[in-house]
Amino acid sequence: MATGPLSGVKVVEFQGIGPGPFTAMLLSDMGADVVRIDRKGGAGGAKFDITSRGRRSVALDLKNPADVETALALISKADALIEGFRPGVMERLGLGPDVALARNPKLVYGRMTGWGQTGPLALAAGHDINYIALTGALHAMGRKDDTPAPPLNLVGDFGGGALYLAMGICAALVEAGKSGKGQVIDCAMTDGAASLMAMFYGMRGAGIWTDARDSNLLDGGAHFYDTYATKDGKWVALGSIEPQFYALLLEKAGLAADPAFRAQMDRSAWPDLSKKLAAVIATKTRDEWCALMEGTDVCFAPVLSMEEAPKHPHNAARETFVEVAGVVQPNAAPRFSRTPGAVQGPAPAVGAHTDEVLKEWGVA
Repeated sequence: MATGPLSGVKVVEFQGIGPGPFTAMLLSDMGADVVRIDRKGGAGGAKFDITSRGRRSVALDLKNPADVETALALISKADALIEGFRPGVMERLGLGPDVALARNPKLVYGRMTGWGQTGPLALAAGHDINYIALTGALHAMGRKDDTPAPPLNLVGDFGGGALYLAMGICAALVEAGKSGKGQVIDCAMTDGAASLMAMFYGMRGAGIWTDARDSNLLDGGAHFYDTYATKDGKWVALGSIEPQFYALLLEKAGLAADPAFRAQMDRSAWPDLSKKLAAVIATKTRDEWCALMEGTDVCFAPVLSMEEAPKHPHNAARETFVEVAGVVQPNAAPRFSRTPGAVQGPAPAVGAHTDEVLKEWGVA
């Protein structure tokens, strides 16, 4: 049995894409017994499908009343459920919250959508880029003379969606343990992405953040918080915000004697200082700057590719990445002192555990 902090927690996951599977991966990494209901005859189980790792698969045909009954029987044994369909789909399948909670009053019913279960856009299609566009997050990213830059699908799908649903499920499980009652979690990626922007809305309200991209403290506008190209065509990242860290940056870069850099927070000077700092950084290779700055209080790091990151000494020492079924991938996070989580295994083949799970969970 898994030894993570969620060991003993049973989760039913309905097959989906993106943030739903990522939520299930997080719960599995923490030791939960996650059983995914896959489409009978469907494809899946590739070892490269990292977000599907660590659970078991039961294959059902949800257009078949008998298989719907089997799904409800599994739900009756579960502590939590994850589904990522558009609003109304689970209801039409006969697996909606009312039916599920009638079978299992302590069930935590987690619903993942982009726009939420209600609102004018609830039934519209969308993707991460749309959800973060609606919340002000996308507008804030990118260079001032360029288009807004999509941050992969980290902010909407995984940050605003999966992480919030995982937190919501854990919180609701704690409450259900006290009240004996389950509830429905309406996790909208727009809500989560907006929540992630809390600090920036606060800064904007205080008048220290503007809607102009590439002109603020943390969006690349400040010369001391940005990425710079090195002599060998690679990149380094600087985050020398605090005065003592900034002073060390100037010392290491040989700029301590330049009076122009003394007015660190003079926004009008940032563009010129960025150019001057860029010219200096371009005089050395990335490795040379690492030798000068890495491990110091400059707040420095090399910008590593996905090929390079797992090999970095810090990541290697912490086992930040592991290899599962021949595929290098991120390890379980966060870390626990007494009940450590772990990757429970690669993605399952569709239906590989149908008989095993039904027998183990006591479903006829």
